[in-house]
Amino acid sequence: MFDLPPDYNVAPTTFQPVVRLSKSTGDRKLVMMRWGLVPSWHKDPKHLGVSAINAQAESLMEKPMWRRALQKRRCLVPADAFYEWRKLDAKNKQPYAFGMKNGEPFAFAGLWERWMAPDGKPLDSFAIITTDPNEVAAQVHTRMPVIVEPKDYTRWLAADDEARPPIDLLRPYDADAMKLWKVGSEVGNVRNNDASLCVEIQ
Repeated sequence: MFDLPPDYNVAPTTFQPVVRLSKSTGDRKLVMMRWGLVPSWHKDPKHLGVSAINAQAESLMEKPMWRRALQKRRCLVPADAFYEWRKLDAKNKQPYAFGMKNGEPFAFAGLWERWMAPDGKPLDSFAIITTDPNEVAAQVHTRMPVIVEPKDYTRWLAADDEARPPIDLLRPYDADAMKLWKVGSEVGNVRNNDASLCVEIQ
């Protein structure tokens, strides 16, 4: 079991809880992974930057970066809210939080990989899949993370070499189930991390 304190400002390259299937038992397993996918063939993760925190749903089948992980290493990334920024002008952006109207937690569709360091230590990392925005997200941003419906968790996690990946699940979430609210600019600094970041402002 993990001791998971609340995290109100998750940043790329930090280690976060992810759900995947256990290779030995086939059961769901909660593991900690680095947010920012490092391909198994990459030479040095330090040179990858944060470019692999997200993966666009439209190109998963085409790019070698994602194709194998989509087939064999799918995961779920638990959350109860996420942030996006609306551009106000050349210098200013307004952050918003997004969540479910019923306040329930949810899960993003993710992909993961294992990279082996020169010293033989494995590094498991993940990326969150994004898609076109629904009517709620489109008020702020041109993309949104793919949110998997609970009834589809088993299907998303069950990677099978012989089956076509369930790319039909990579669609905008039901806008009627979601809400957004304006939050303070403090969320733009990853050193800030407390419950006040999620509080609605006028």
